[in-house]
Amino acid sequence: MEENLKTIRQVLEQVNQVILGKEEEIREVMLAFLAKGHVLLEDIPGVGKTTTAVAFSRTMLLDYKRVQFTPDVLPSDLTGFSIYRREEEKFVYQQGSIFCNLLLADEINRTSPKTQSALLEVMEERKVTVEGVTREVPAPFLVIATQNPLGSAGTQQLPEAQVDRFMVELSIGYPDFESELAMAMGITDKNRLEGLTPVMNGKQLLDIQREVSGIYISEEVFRYIVGLVRSSRENSNVERGGSPRATIALVCMSRAAAWLEGRSYVVPGDVMEQFPYIIRHRIRLTTEARLEDISKEQVIREILKAVRPPRPGEKK
Repeated sequence: MEENLKTIRQVLEQVNQVILGKEEEIREVMLAFLAKGHVLLEDIPGVGKTTTAVAFSRTMLLDYKRVQFTPDVLPSDLTGFSIYRREEEKFVYQQGSIFCNLLLADEINRTSPKTQSALLEVMEERKVTVEGVTREVPAPFLVIATQNPLGSAGTQQLPEAQVDRFMVELSIGYPDFESELAMAMGITDKNRLEGLTPVMNGKQLLDIQREVSGIYISEEVFRYIVGLVRSSRENSNVERGGSPRATIALVCMSRAAAWLEGRSYVVPGDVMEQFPYIIRHRIRLTTEARLEDISKEQVIREILKAVRPPRPGEKK
C-alpha cells in the first residue's frame, strides 16, 4: 500500500503543477478514478477541463481521447461501426472513440439524447454491442464529462437517470488571483504538459482500485452512509433525493478517501467529506425551495447536521 500511495501522490503533485490552485478538485477527480467512477464537471469554457484530463492521462500512461459533443455527433461515432472493404469483400468493424482508458466527453449537454444514452450505457456496462457483437472497452475505463451551465447557448438539461451514472459532480471554477497571476507570468499550458513524466500505468491503476475496494468499513459507518442518503429523500426542501446508486457511490468514495490518507479503514470524517460531491447532482429541490432561494449546499449542510455520525466504539 505504501508504494502505491507514494505513486498516486506523485501523480497528484504533477497534475497540480499544471492546474494551479485547484488541489481539492484534482484530489476529488483522483478519488473518483480510484473508486472506479466517472466525473461530471459543470463549468464554463476555458478553466482547464481538457488540460486536467490530458495531465492525468500523461502521468498515468492512460490512452486518452476527447470528443467534442456537438448536435451532429452520432452514437456510432462513440461505439463504432462497420464499413465494407471491397478488397477484402467483407464488412470490417471500426472502433469508436470510447475505446480508450480516459475519455473526455466535452460539453455533453449539447449533443442529442440518443448520443448521450450511448455514452452512458458504455459507462455503466463498460462494453458495447454493435451489430449483435459485444466488445469490452479497455480497462481501466474512465470518463470525465463536462457540461455547460444550463441556459448557455445550445444546451439542454441532462435527464436525472443519466446524471445519476456519474459518481461525483465537480466544478473547477476560476483560479484565485495568485494562481491566475502565476499562469499569466509563467509558461503556457502546453509547455507545462510537456514537462509531465509518467509515474504509473493502467495496470497499476487496476491494482490500486482493487486495493481500495478492500478498505474496511464498520457496520456503524455503513449505517451512517445509508442514513445520510436516506435523509436526502426525507428533507422537506427536496423533491427527489439520492438513489441507492448514491449510497454505493458514497461507500466507494469514502474507501478511496481513506486509502489516500494511508488508512486501511473508513472513518465518519471520510463520509462527511465525500457526501456533498456524490449527492449534489442527485437531488432535486422542491419548487418552493427554489422560489425561496434555498440552495443545494444549504440542504446538504442541513442533512450533515441532522444525521449524527457514529462515535468511536459505539455499537448499534
